[in-house]
Amino acid sequence: MFKVYNCIAYAHDLRLVGLAAVICILASFAAINLLHHACKSSGHMRRVWLAVSAISTGFGIWATHFVAMLAFTPGIPSGYNIALTILSLLAAILLTGAGLAISLIPNGRHGPWIGGAIVAGGIAAMHYTGMAAFEIAGIILWDPVLVFASIVLGAGIGAVALPVGLHKKEEKWKIGGAVLLTLAICSHHFTAMGAVSIIPDPSIAVSESALPAAWLAAGVAIASFAIIGLALAGVVLDIRDRRRSELEVNRMRDLANASVEGLLVCDGEVIVSVNTSFAVLTGLSTASLVGARLERCFPNRVACAKLLSGSSLPIETELRHLDGSMTPVELILRPIIFAGRPHHVVAVRDLQARKEAEQHIHYLAHHDALTSLPNRSHFNGRLDQELVALNKGDSLAVFCLDLDRFKEVNDLFGHAVGDAVLQSVASRVTAVLDERQMMARLGGDEFAVLMPGVANPAAASRLAETILEALRAPSDTPEINSISASIGIALYPDDATDSQSLLTHADTALYRAKTEGRNTYRFFEAKMGAEVRERRMLEHDLRLAIARDELRLVYQPQTEVQSGTVTGFEALLRWKHPTRGEISPAIFIPMAEETGAILEIGDWVLKMACREAAAWTEPLTVAVNVSAVQLYNANFVQELHQILLETGLPARRLEIEVTETALVRDFDRALTTLRLIKALGIRIAMDDFGTGYSSLSNLRAFPFDKIKIDGSFIKSVNSNGQAATIVRAVLGLGRGLGLPVLAEGVETDAELQFLRDELCDEVQGYLLGRPAAIGSFRNFTHGDIVLDVSGDLPVSRAKSA
Repeated sequence: MFKVYNCIAYAHDLRLVGLAAVICILASFAAINLLHHACKSSGHMRRVWLAVSAISTGFGIWATHFVAMLAFTPGIPSGYNIALTILSLLAAILLTGAGLAISLIPNGRHGPWIGGAIVAGGIAAMHYTGMAAFEIAGIILWDPVLVFASIVLGAGIGAVALPVGLHKKEEKWKIGGAVLLTLAICSHHFTAMGAVSIIPDPSIAVSESALPAAWLAAGVAIASFAIIGLALAGVVLDIRDRRRSELEVNRMRDLANASVEGLLVCDGEVIVSVNTSFAVLTGLSTASLVGARLERCFPNRVACAKLLSGSSLPIETELRHLDGSMTPVELILRPIIFAGRPHHVVAVRDLQARKEAEQHIHYLAHHDALTSLPNRSHFNGRLDQELVALNKGDSLAVFCLDLDRFKEVNDLFGHAVGDAVLQSVASRVTAVLDERQMMARLGGDEFAVLMPGVANPAAASRLAETILEALRAPSDTPEINSISASIGIALYPDDATDSQSLLTHADTALYRAKTEGRNTYRFFEAKMGAEVRERRMLEHDLRLAIARDELRLVYQPQTEVQSGTVTGFEALLRWKHPTRGEISPAIFIPMAEETGAILEIGDWVLKMACREAAAWTEPLTVAVNVSAVQLYNANFVQELHQILLETGLPARRLEIEVTETALVRDFDRALTTLRLIKALGIRIAMDDFGTGYSSLSNLRAFPFDKIKIDGSFIKSVNSNGQAATIVRAVLGLGRGLGLPVLAEGVETDAELQFLRDELCDEVQGYLLGRPAAIGSFRNFTHGDIVLDVSGDLPVSRAKSA
């Protein structure tokens, strides 16, 4: 090493040594810079950039060597062989080109190392070829140790120079590569020069063809200018690429910041850029995120590994905020060229709103929107879970709860009040349940309660009584105070062992509670099942009775007492079931009112009766009973008017019969409806007077045209003093109010004579004519014939609503 130092310090012109170092640095920087451009290019342009980089590096090595050789002053005549000098330049260019090409082999993990070593070999080949071109008047001796050291130093440092220079992370690595390549060239040259010993020998003459040092200096100067030009070109290209990269980055950043979703650009696991949306999402500043690893924001390492594996599928994970809280996000990774190099862009989509929406949808799918109670599906699932979890000997109870006459609340007060009632029922009942018990809304006004861990039926009874008592509690809303409920109870395993059977049996018990007075509860009994099934089948058949043409009308004459003239007929409904035969109206009319089928049936009765009466040649009246459900139907008056228009029946010939019971539900609404009916010209009769809420105020307030005394008062009126007193009072009341009175249920001559003596206006009953098809009364509907009061038509009697 001391010999090398002596060679540099005493055998070289240090000014030229410095110049050689500058040329070497410029050549190395140009080589690395141009190599980067070759790396970014492809195809033909890559070969062009590779050739330019090889020429730059080769000329740099050659110029460095020969400038250093010009700085070498042995003090004896010397010159340079032209052929070997040119060969040394070609060796430097070709071997350097080969090394640089190998370093750029795609996916070559060790390519830069091998390429760097080959470039170092090119340095050695150029040097020793150049030394062979050196002619001097003397003998050149070589120190084999320093020769070997020069080759090892050049190869070692050169092998490291290209991997460092081609590093893609930062600009400083490019500078580091240029410095290492400079060290490789200089260390090799001066170590190799230190291995040289020259023994002057005047007998050895320098060849006349040898190139003088001055000429070589001119060639080196030209090469140096070429190197400086290439270096400057590299600088210009770097500046241009840097500006282009910055412009591209700024454009991408502006575009990314305009995105609603969070975006971040990654180089491997390191974040190199983020948009504003992502910074806002995390609560961190952009500066603190750049340079951080993905795990800082996404702590789930499995999700990060899956993301970086190149999967194109969305990955759900959690994003950590500044305060440590977590937000569900969806990550999508795509490759991107960023700042001229391959990166990955990750789109971060906030799933918080979607997760909340999914939870809300799941909630709606399992809960009732009005009351927030579990729905039927949720209840069935919970019941199945409880049944599976039960141990041997355990029991549970299922309650079916239905509000009494809830339909009337909707009809009388509107659906808004009905909804308030349902919400009140839900809150009152859930308030008395414990944590294990559960209430659900099955639909409409039907609820269910699950009671696990029932020790005995008495415990279920106490809960049912508690629920009924809670519903009876006073409220600020008067409509809610009028609500009561009926409850049916089924027990596991006594009544059933599966969920559907338990619900069915509880519903059966509920029906029994309704039929036995309402506002109470009943336990399921085996015999209830057959009765309920029978009624359900009958209800189903009743809904289809019109379509199957099973309903018909019969007519019973109404006669003026004093003259015996038939003044009209009452239309009575009959149902002949195909398998059960004749079914009493006392059975199917209440059933139709409970199920709501009475609206369709009542409309059919009115149409058929009006159409039939319109065909009579005699202007007799036709009386039709109207249910309370029909009376409170908002469209009833309009439908009634439409029927008159369609059938052509004059309004004065239609008489609507209404019971007092129908009037007490909503006095004002009933009064409005009856006045509208009266305005159409239709007559209105109070039916079954004396059996309901008979009130003189009703007779005064409502626009009645007739009073009908119920048949229960007419029976044996001639021999029963109390009945006779009541009938006389009603007849007197009618005369005082100017209302004709019709007595129903007249079956004997004695009853008829009593009514004639008391000046009753009209009568109706078996004695005067049993209900029959209208064809049986053609003499009255199409001719002027007086009824023989002694006649007896053997037809059974039943009233229709």
